Amino acid sequence: MDIVIWSGAALSLIGLIGLIWCVVAGVRVRRAGLDDAALRARLQKLVAVNMAALFLSVLGLMLVVLGIFLG
Repeated sequence: MDIVIWSGAALSLIGLIGLIWCVVAGVRVRRAGLDDAALRARLQKLVAVNMAALFLSVLGLMLVVLGIFLG
């Protein structure tokens, strides 16, 4: 079960890195001084990446918990 725990931890770490990247990218977009329509379009794309990163992080944490329960 160690492989499940470590792969889940790695997946969760990748998701966490993605979430941090989304925060940094969001701050950069806000500071860019774009008009409302362009700002909204860029943030909508960023929301999709944010949700994917959150999904990876949650999936990784579920694998860690599953590995602990089974091990």
